[in-house]
Amino acid sequence: MFFRLFLLFTAVPLLELMILIELGSTFGLAPTIGLVLLTGAIGAWAARAQGFYVLSRIQDELGQNRLPAAQLVDGAMVLVGGVLLITPGLLTDLTGFALMVPAIRAVIRRWLMHKFEKMVQEGKVHIHHG
Repeated sequence: MFFRLFLLFTAVPLLELMILIELGSTFGLAPTIGLVLLTGAIGAWAARAQGFYVLSRIQDELGQNRLPAAQLVDGAMVLVGGVLLITPGLLTDLTGFALMVPAIRAVIRRWLMHKFEKMVQEGKVHIHHG
């Protein structure tokens, strides 16, 4: 776990910085900054739109007296995607934009839910009913 956190907080920002420096030296400072600002603005709009979409799906499920488990996972992915989109860098933007696409979220959701179910079965996660 420590190694993964180390990669997340050191290697990813360094890679992002290398990409931005390369873009800046190829296209210039202004276009590079413009690209970062543009992806941030588009990302904020996409996160807002997808957030409202997921919220309406959660409300629909609750209105039909069903647990909105899949929609809650989608909501978490939209939140993470939104955070990644406002973080400067192209790799984080690509990941964030991917999380805004419902079809991509569906694939990741299935994987996450399978992983969570496996953790419950193995006794790594305990669910208590109130």
